[in-house]
This record gives sequence, structure tokens and C-alpha cells, in this order.
Amino acid sequence: MAEIRYTKDHEYIRVEGGEGVVGISEHAQQQLGDVVFAEAPPVGKALKAGEPAAVVESVKAASDVFAPVSGEVLAVNPEIENAPGIINEDALGRGWLFRIRIADPAEIASLMDEVAYAAFVASQA
Repeated sequence: MAEIRYTKDHEYIRVEGGEGVVGISEHAQQQLGDVVFAEAPPVGKALKAGEPAAVVESVKAASDVFAPVSGEVLAVNPEIENAPGIINEDALGRGWLFRIRIADPAEIASLMDEVAYAAFVASQA
């Protein structure tokens, strides 16, 4: 089973070998409301952990999506451009934004696991 890690900005990365699948958490999509637009970074772009990588807009707000780790964008989700609502329907599954080649696996260890993320979200309420 793939390991999922979270950032304090509510991004997730699902680690699959040396790659990661990145998107926004269930909590983030609930806070945003109906997602009406999503823009992923271009394939081949080098990202640094913590820098803006993508944009998600909802009926409430526009939000930057930050790279959870450093690496190169390998692929973007072709579905989100025409059907951004899949982020609301299945944020951790079909609603992913982009795939990244993980440059430094040690960066994964600095992110929260599911238990720590749940506690973090609860502490923000």
C-alpha cells in the first residue's frame, strides 16, 4: 500500500516508489467548497519543497498548492482541466494534480503521516 504524507498547507503526497502523486487533502477540498478550476505545473518543471506549484480555485477562493517535496514534474492529471470537480469527489484518488520524481526521499520524513495530520487538522478547529 502506498504511503500518504501531508503538509501543514493541506497538500498530500502519495509515495509510489521514487515518485509521488500530489494533490490537496480531503480537509482542504471541504474548506474550499466546489472546485471550479485547477491548474497543474508544466511537465518537466523543477520544484522546490514549499514553493507554489499549482492553483486550485473554488467558488470561495483561489489557493496555491505548494510542492510537498523537491523534484521534477513527471505528469499532470489530464482530467482536472476539464472536470476540476473530481477534486471534490475524490481528492485522494482521481483528483490528484501532478506526479513528481522525488529528489530527496528524506523530505518525505519531514511530512505528517495520516495520524499526525488528523491531529493537526483537529487542533486547527
